[in-house]
Amino acid sequence: MTETTARDYSETLYLPKTDFPMRAGLPKKEPEIIARWKAMDLYRRLREAAKDRDKYILHDGPPYANGNIHIGHALNKTLKDIVTRSMQMQGWDSNYVPGWDCHGLPIEWKIEEQYRARGKNKDEVPINEFRKECRDFANHWIGVQREEFRRLGIEGDWENPYLTMNFEAEAFIAGEIMKFATSGQLYRGSKPVMWSVVEKTALAEAEIEYHDYQSDQIWVKFPVVEAGGLDEKVTEELLDAAVVIWTTTPWTIPGNRAISYSSKIAYALYEVTQDDLPEDNWVQKGDRLILAEALAAGVFEQSRVQRYEHLRQVAADELAALTCAHPLREAGLGGYDFDVPLLDGDHVTDDTGTGFVHTAPGHGTDDFEIWMASRQALEARGISAAIPFTVADDGFYTKEAPGFEGAQVITHKGEKGDANRRVIEALKASGNLIGLGRLKHQYPHSWRSKKPIIFRNTPQWFVHMDKPLEGGATDTLRSRALQAIADTRFVPDSGQNRLRSMIENRPDWVLSRQRAWGVPIAVFRNEEDGRLAPGPDFSANEELIARIKAAFAEEGADAWFADGAKERFLDGLVNDPENWTQVRDILDVWFDSGSTHAFCLEQRDDLKPHRQGRGGKDYVLYLEGSDQHRGWFQSSLLESCGTRGVAPYDAVLTHGFTMDEEGRKMSKSLGNQTFPQDVIKDYGADILRLWTASVEYWEDQRIGPEILKTTVDSYRKLRNTIRWMLGSLTHFTGEEVALADMPELERLMLHRLAELDELVRKAYWEFDYKKIIHHLGTFLTVELSAFYFDVRKDALYCDPASSVRRKAALYVIDKLFNCVVVWLAPILPFTTEEAWLERKGSQEITIHLEQFPAVPQSWRDDKLAERWAKVRTVRRVVTGALEIERREKRIGSSLEAHPTVHVTDPQLLAALEGIDAAEIFITSQATITAAEAPEGAFTLPEVKGVAVVPGLAEGRKCARSWKILPEVGADPEYPDVTPRDAEALREWDAARNAA
Repeated sequence: MTETTARDYSETLYLPKTDFPMRAGLPKKEPEIIARWKAMDLYRRLREAAKDRDKYILHDGPPYANGNIHIGHALNKTLKDIVTRSMQMQGWDSNYVPGWDCHGLPIEWKIEEQYRARGKNKDEVPINEFRKECRDFANHWIGVQREEFRRLGIEGDWENPYLTMNFEAEAFIAGEIMKFATSGQLYRGSKPVMWSVVEKTALAEAEIEYHDYQSDQIWVKFPVVEAGGLDEKVTEELLDAAVVIWTTTPWTIPGNRAISYSSKIAYALYEVTQDDLPEDNWVQKGDRLILAEALAAGVFEQSRVQRYEHLRQVAADELAALTCAHPLREAGLGGYDFDVPLLDGDHVTDDTGTGFVHTAPGHGTDDFEIWMASRQALEARGISAAIPFTVADDGFYTKEAPGFEGAQVITHKGEKGDANRRVIEALKASGNLIGLGRLKHQYPHSWRSKKPIIFRNTPQWFVHMDKPLEGGATDTLRSRALQAIADTRFVPDSGQNRLRSMIENRPDWVLSRQRAWGVPIAVFRNEEDGRLAPGPDFSANEELIARIKAAFAEEGADAWFADGAKERFLDGLVNDPENWTQVRDILDVWFDSGSTHAFCLEQRDDLKPHRQGRGGKDYVLYLEGSDQHRGWFQSSLLESCGTRGVAPYDAVLTHGFTMDEEGRKMSKSLGNQTFPQDVIKDYGADILRLWTASVEYWEDQRIGPEILKTTVDSYRKLRNTIRWMLGSLTHFTGEEVALADMPELERLMLHRLAELDELVRKAYWEFDYKKIIHHLGTFLTVELSAFYFDVRKDALYCDPASSVRRKAALYVIDKLFNCVVVWLAPILPFTTEEAWLERKGSQEITIHLEQFPAVPQSWRDDKLAERWAKVRTVRRVVTGALEIERREKRIGSSLEAHPTVHVTDPQLLAALEGIDAAEIFITSQATITAAEAPEGAFTLPEVKGVAVVPGLAEGRKCARSWKILPEVGADPEYPDVTPRDAEALREWDAARNAA
């Protein structure tokens, strides 16, 4: 056919065609996809597809059910979803069962706030009525959070989550604490704990945060009253002296029972020699003080003393022989006439203070431990080792603080009471105050009420960390936990050392809370002999435990607080029920969440590992924020080691906290918060998920408007590359091309898929999602869009339908699409689902039932890759030269160019042999020469041995492909196109005529 009129050749080009939009519209599209997943029951289909596989179990650490989710929740849940999706797509049965922590103070606190707003008194409400309100509150927020999590694209068993307040769960939690009771690990002790006066409960370390606080600081004399065993001269010197302490908690002075010093510190006896001290100065000439030498100058400065004499050093054995009077002995209060011994303690330093530590065993962990360690020695000296209860749960002094009963340390609003003032006045009256000031420092506060806490001695329930268990003296809860840590994989590695150090140094595990909303410590205590029921010395453990668990499973933990509960549970099991007290304390919520493995991993068929014990094929992962080393990771470890001897997990993965763009902690007051709900509304959940996978989440990450813009830009590039592949694959008929028949460029792309397959699988196993996004992002945008697709567009659009080159390219693009989209599916579930449906053309399928593609290792060709790395190096120089030509408007497109490329590097020149340089450079013509380049040729400093002299292509412009070649018009049937295009048109016309 001879063309007699100008023809529109655009209809003969195989241009990309797709309904996959360039603009994602994720905020609108994603809810439609979620509805589709619900309609097709995707969760059930995933479970059915994986039912015979080994299990990869990500056990969900329960978020707290008391408010909308925040950005930290979004990061955490997205990471979990990426884990389960990626493991499912690599051949595991990887299930996700969401859970919620429902008990505890935060919810109880909210209900109390509502009561206070209505003028209602919690103490006048029946406890189970109050507990019902707490349960209703938790249920409401579970519903809210469930939908917010689902909107993130989190796939899981949302219809059957685990809740710590489910009756069956409460029965199991009670059963777990009763295991500790029967094994003898649970005990009731008196110990200083962190106490919130505002919330009237003991707090765990995980419930504490530190804020600036201004404290009163005092320097106090303890007059020496005895120096037993020392020679007469030394005794005379020291009996006339006083030991000086410094403290920022004056209110603890009534609880003082000792002074701690360190045998590693140098101490000395000093005498004040200054004559001109004011009469009202608390230190006067002739006063003798014992101080650490390194701190003496600072103490005298605080006491407004400028002249003093160093009399002599005081040895550690001399300090050990001293006994002091309590500084309130002469205050006229009564009750402080006991002796105060000096105890050698490792916790004493000479960094601050006086080198001596005022020791109140009821108000500090170090104080308590040194007092208890010295107990026998003290009693041998006739010193009572009893620890006083000087402060009640409401912050008021008790009668065991003589002279101060009724004074208040902390008010119910968390403000300073009058205790400090009254103690300071009493010390002045006794003549033993030598310095007074204020100190602004970091002080522990409750993370809920944001109010300061105190340390106070209270009866609490503990689990022994170092009591020998079944395996003898070396088998303790601490030793079991340390061994379990050694057996566990930690990501990052530093998490192992962090948790180990916490376990090595932690005191006994305090479990009790004096609240109402939670699972009770379901034991009875005999008031005569301290026995527990259930307990190691109780004969009817099995029956009692069965009764309690059955009642809880039927009625919930409310059964414990119902009228007649004691009689109901003990009926017929004890002869003297009046001697047994029902424990009313509830368990710390960390014990609740630490027990979740017992009623989830061991009870639910969809979570239960196939193996019995550690070492099987199944795998259990715990994933939470790094703060959970002192929270859920630790409580789960201790609970499981105490009852089963091993950790409940095989691996622990941690992430950091999310900061604003400047690295500041997000807060309402700063107005720097990023809310996941806003990100989803503006951009879509896939943008938030891409951000999650792009950051080094195991460290603290940053998010904000500018960072999100960068994420959106990265997403747009990924999406456009996927869109182009979809458009090109419209023309793919499914015809395979043998590897041996493919051009090198196609074989190079298959080689890259083989490389990436190994990288992606390894990175998913190592939870290194940033590596996946980096490499796949670079592959899609740099290697595919900017290189391979750019080079192949001419062949794909213009080659004849029969062209092997075109068929091979389409075959490879199909492989590229299948691999890349499935690899990205765990991270971008919405976008990849949309693309998959567009590609497959069926609404009955889903990408999330796919497995990662099996990429043949026969595709690997390292030598080919080495060659093409050199080819692309030369191409970079040519591209740079042509960019200047375009910028200077000497050419419009690269097809107008004919570069001459001077390659004097032998290796680069050899790599170009047999390569169609014009095709790779996307020019109409190209010349490669080994000759030296003329002066002024274009070069890149980093590429030696390559120079480019741009030139213009010669010949006519092809009306179809726009290449400029001398052979345009060589086919008389198609006089305005190249012979290649003429052949394509001939096939096109024949096919159209046949149709």
